[in-house]
Amino acid sequence: MAPLRPVSVRVLHPDPGPSAGPLERFLDRVRRRNGERHARGFRAAGADDVAVLAGPPDDTSFGARLEGLRVSLSPGAGLVVLGSGSLPLAGRADRAAFVEVARGTSGPRAALANNRYSADAVAIAAAADLPAIPDLPGDNALPRWLDERAGWTVTDLRRRWRLQVDLDSPLDVALAGTRWRHATVGSDARLLATVLDHLAAIRALGADRHGELLVAGRTSATSLRWLEVHAVCRVRALVEERGLRASSILAVGDGQAGARSPGPRRPPRSVLGDLLDRAGPEALGPLVSELADGALIDSRVLLAHRLGVDEGSWPSAEDRFASDLLRWEEIADPWLRALTQSAAEASIPIVLGGHTLVGPGIRLAVRP
Repeated sequence: MAPLRPVSVRVLHPDPGPSAGPLERFLDRVRRRNGERHARGFRAAGADDVAVLAGPPDDTSFGARLEGLRVSLSPGAGLVVLGSGSLPLAGRADRAAFVEVARGTSGPRAALANNRYSADAVAIAAAADLPAIPDLPGDNALPRWLDERAGWTVTDLRRRWRLQVDLDSPLDVALAGTRWRHATVGSDARLLATVLDHLAAIRALGADRHGELLVAGRTSATSLRWLEVHAVCRVRALVEERGLRASSILAVGDGQAGARSPGPRRPPRSVLGDLLDRAGPEALGPLVSELADGALIDSRVLLAHRLGVDEGSWPSAEDRFASDLLRWEEIADPWLRALTQSAAEASIPIVLGGHTLVGPGIRLAVRP
């Protein structure tokens, strides 16, 4: 019987920078707690070497960071890599699945992601044998690079909806439930108050057979099927820009000769974003209220439509987080401030957020 191959687990936790605002620091505290919980859980699941790697933000790409981890592994060793905000609803069996694939039980060139098109956690068998990893901008693109460029066989756990939840924003803490909101003590508790009120109104709408809910952004057929079964209200969906982050040219090629699949052929575009281009961000509330009685809107698609896919050109993380919590008074960027004020003061409940909100978070928003 061949000896078991060792498995290393690395939980990546970027510390907030010196200029981080209160919302960034709040999310940092929750993510750090989640990362420490993962460290304990992966040890219990049989991983041999587990560490939380924290450090100040810098210009190192995810791909370069992962390449540094790869070259430090012993031959044949497997690797599980995830962010500290990943998989807050994961259990022991979920972590064990990642460890087993990294150990090579599914084959010497196998990999497992929570979602191959939007990865937050990836297990890689024989990770030291990978070719040099390019400067991938983030973990979302890693499974596609492994499959389409490196030649590893990638499977995923996208059917386990709870593994698609990620703590990318303080809004995701609100969605994840009381298990995570226990971190909101003292003055932190007020940070989530407004958005929790809007989520309560969305929950009531989901149970109203006379109501209609709009879902706009990177939602999926799986989430919409769930709504069809579990929401009493009617549902209007506007599905746009799925794969926004995963379609890096470094992962999928640029469409030139020798590339296995083309990269994006056009910049991000949004129908709702186009309407706002014409009417202005302050028109969001009135426009949406003509379509539905409440809405869950992926604001990252609107930002990508307006400013491009590079988040470096977007409003700051603190501004985006304030928008997610409908705290429009605290937003410095004029466009995002006007958009958020319109959502917060609309005649219907509107919640703005990222992929989690219109993906797995739909279940948590409508029936927690």
